[in-house]
Amino acid sequence: MAELNDKLERSIVYVKGVGPKRAELFAKVGVSSVYDLLQYCPRDYVDLTSPDELKDLPSETDEPKALRGRIVKKLPPARIRKGLTICKAVFTDDTDDLTITLYNQEYLFANLKEGESYVLYGRLTGNFMRREMNSPMIFDGGSPDLIIPVYPLTEGLSQNIIRKAVKSALDLISGEVTEIMPVHVRDRLSLCSLYTAWENIHFPKNMLSAFEARRRLIFDELLIHSLAVAYRRLNENSRSNYIMTPIKMTDFTSALPFSLTGAQKKALGDCVMGMCGTERMNRLIQGDVGSGKTVVAAGAAWFAAKNGYQSCVMAPTEILAAQHYNTFRTLLEPLGMRVCLLTGSLTPKKKRTVQQALAEGEYDVAVGTHALFSDNTGFSNLALVITDEQHRFGVEQRAALSAKGRNPHRIVMSATPIPRTLALIFYGDLDISVIDELPGGRKPIETYAVSGRMRERAYGFVKKQLDEGHQGYIVCPAVDESELDIKDATSYFEELRSGEFSDYTLGLLHGRMSAADKEKVMDGFKSGEIQLLVATTVIEVGVDVPNATIMLIENADRFGLSQLHQLRGRVGRGGAQSYCVLVTENTSPDSIKRMKTISSTNDGFKIAEEDLKLRGPGDFFGTHQHGLPAFKIADLTRDVMLLETAQKTSKRIIDDDPSLSRPENAVLYELVTRLIEKGSEMN
Repeated sequence: MAELNDKLERSIVYVKGVGPKRAELFAKVGVSSVYDLLQYCPRDYVDLTSPDELKDLPSETDEPKALRGRIVKKLPPARIRKGLTICKAVFTDDTDDLTITLYNQEYLFANLKEGESYVLYGRLTGNFMRREMNSPMIFDGGSPDLIIPVYPLTEGLSQNIIRKAVKSALDLISGEVTEIMPVHVRDRLSLCSLYTAWENIHFPKNMLSAFEARRRLIFDELLIHSLAVAYRRLNENSRSNYIMTPIKMTDFTSALPFSLTGAQKKALGDCVMGMCGTERMNRLIQGDVGSGKTVVAAGAAWFAAKNGYQSCVMAPTEILAAQHYNTFRTLLEPLGMRVCLLTGSLTPKKKRTVQQALAEGEYDVAVGTHALFSDNTGFSNLALVITDEQHRFGVEQRAALSAKGRNPHRIVMSATPIPRTLALIFYGDLDISVIDELPGGRKPIETYAVSGRMRERAYGFVKKQLDEGHQGYIVCPAVDESELDIKDATSYFEELRSGEFSDYTLGLLHGRMSAADKEKVMDGFKSGEIQLLVATTVIEVGVDVPNATIMLIENADRFGLSQLHQLRGRVGRGGAQSYCVLVTENTSPDSIKRMKTISSTNDGFKIAEEDLKLRGPGDFFGTHQHGLPAFKIADLTRDVMLLETAQKTSKRIIDDDPSLSRPENAVLYELVTRLIEKGSEMN
């Protein structure tokens, strides 16, 4: 980071008081340079500016309190057993007394002096007869630092070691920091200088200065990310090789057996306009379960075919690929389009036949799975790539499919309602169309959360739906028995088939079954031969049976809110009222809150926002997620407004200086290119 400051590039070993051994400890928390250390922000602060008086406080407090006073008396340490020493001291603030209790902190206790002034910070326990503060933070009463930073730690690193190292680092670079941010950006947004931000994030004079410092550093992080996305997009080959000619879409829409919603019409219009432009289209079609994204994608494929080009649709599972194939055939073949299916389970002979026909341009639309981007699959003139549930594919897989054409247009469909923050981050290089209306005739799914004690009653409700001629699902979190308290699909299926539901036809579906067995079960369920399907989350995406009106989810607390919403979206796809019953034995406050959330709304975006707050961005998509940046300071559940400001600012900067070559953007260029290189390594 030569443009910033040579001293910032130095190893933390050269910071006064660190050295090689402590440098190894700092490395465990991701700190290896002076710059890393200054960017290692406190997770909290201890505010000692307004200490309380003991006489005004209750005997016990839920929140930590600050008290200023002195040590009256130190009691002899008591060794309770090997490995446990308890030290006690009497403390007073002249309004009342309390006992300080320290566990295995003999060194700290030895340094406490009777009669000296200290500030304590901790929770009060006890009663009006005897009050205590167990393991409080203890500060020198004469310390000028009244707001104390609290850092994330690792074994061997203490708060004091980090504070001293940061002070030394600030002294090292004092007055020599090259600014990251162009002056006009700082002035317009009223941001403090970089050195001031580092000084006040670590040692604030008051909480307002800490807030301003954090705002500056968060904005830096979000701006660099936004610039990296914009710069990479600009420097990709964004020119379109497939500039299409506008035609009336009424030939497509009038042939549909239903009317498009206003949101569907707008999304389809966005796609058509994008494919007619001089730049390659990159568009996300985001909509809740059952909102009709596939019809929009089919309309875009029809438009491409009318312009003489091929399209392909890539799905993450063979079940979903088969469903898309049937949908596209139903919608497009009556209009003269030719649609094929290409999946790994096809026989080698059939696969070769389809691949040859695709390469010769005999098919307008190819629907499939990973087989679409195999080396043996080629296209005659692929101009549109449609990816369903993009986050289930790796970056290289998506790139391999796009490479089948000459920089084709791209549509990404997602039925996962993504919070606005994550959409801006994960799909930052895409334009977004949101389908926020459900097709006419759909009724909201009624959702109920119950305990295991009501399972028999829930079974009765499921039977009532089956007896009325409908079908249903029972979803389990595991395939086989793994934990004693978890319902697994395999044994549960046998238990239900021979017991409670012996008078009904049951099917079993899970991810370990062969593609042929899965297809056989799904065909039986779709035809109505199977009344009740016992399944794992393999049905989360794509199973579409309009006659299914009831879903019972076992161990519902084991799923994320967004996943529960995805699962229940498998019912309610016809005109009949549909239901979802969530069964859980977990009565923790967090579990109760989550069950209330999912039961109270069918709005997938509200659920997704709550899910993000509860689980954080790292777990939102699960283990299959690719490409989410790991922010050190920014919080995606809190900093939405700053993120939007950063994106607008990055657009202004890139529009004004596309190559980031101007002197005022030199440091930004260096940080942006580093981030892009790091992202490429991760992907």
